[in-house]
Amino acid sequence: MSARQSSLDAAQILVEALPYIRRFSGRTVVVKYGGNALAGSSEDDALSLFAQDIVLMHSVGIKPVVVHGGGPQINSLLDRLGLKSEFHGGLRVTDDETMKVVQMVLSGQVNPQIVAAINTFGNIAVGVAGGDAGLIRAVQRDPQLGRVGDIDRINPAVVQGLLDEGFVPVISTIGADAKGEALNINADTVAGAIAESLGAEKIIYLTDIEGLRSKVDDASSLIQRIQVSDLAALAADGTIAGGMIPKVQSCVQAVKGGVKRAHILDGRIPHVLLLELFTDEGVGTMITPDGARGNVETTMGKGA
Repeated sequence: MSARQSSLDAAQILVEALPYIRRFSGRTVVVKYGGNALAGSSEDDALSLFAQDIVLMHSVGIKPVVVHGGGPQINSLLDRLGLKSEFHGGLRVTDDETMKVVQMVLSGQVNPQIVAAINTFGNIAVGVAGGDAGLIRAVQRDPQLGRVGDIDRINPAVVQGLLDEGFVPVISTIGADAKGEALNINADTVAGAIAESLGAEKIIYLTDIEGLRSKVDDASSLIQRIQVSDLAALAADGTIAGGMIPKVQSCVQAVKGGVKRAHILDGRIPHVLLLELFTDEGVGTMITPDGARGNVETTMGKGA
């Protein structure tokens, strides 16, 4: 490819991005960065690419909020300590020892890692814990799950204040109950609740799969667009299972609560946020409110 052609291609990309930049400038976009996406790939520094995307979004006027998990990192440390990982319905059973590990990994390792990566490209990221200023108030879900919490309420004031000052909040998802005791809350659930509380334009989930499939074992059945009622039906019939359950539940709740679009994307794809936000075709799975244009659209064709 000639230098001239390369320049023309770059110019075309910018032209394609322009209407999306105008549309989303000034809008809040919540990005849930999953621990599986954080683990990266063998070819690219996934965290660095993610950080570049966040800084570019911020630079064109979008207000990103990052909510992160850390499941693989928690599993790794539990294994090294000889502690067993157990899950029920996609949620980690969290006894007191596991809770200490969760806090250590999320607040002491993953959160500073993401903040530092973003600040390499622009000093705009600020780490926020779920207990800060009562951001995430929670109640214990089930004694059998241990210190696992359900969200009681979100106080978005600290996050909104940072956004208003031009910062990017990076939120770890350990909430606190009325007594100040730490509770482990599913990061997908937190991301959806925060997006709803902020009146976000979009919520984007980055994980280690390309999106939702209508047939679990068939990569060609990627669902590109689906309405919330159809998504709930897929969860009810067992098509969606395991760790995808809380992610889908969060999507449904957020969109029903006023977030305009939810997206599930493969965070291992270089610059996947930019591909979704600023290109005509987009990538992954988009969840829309009921009544939006189209119904279920997959790579096998509409309604497949």
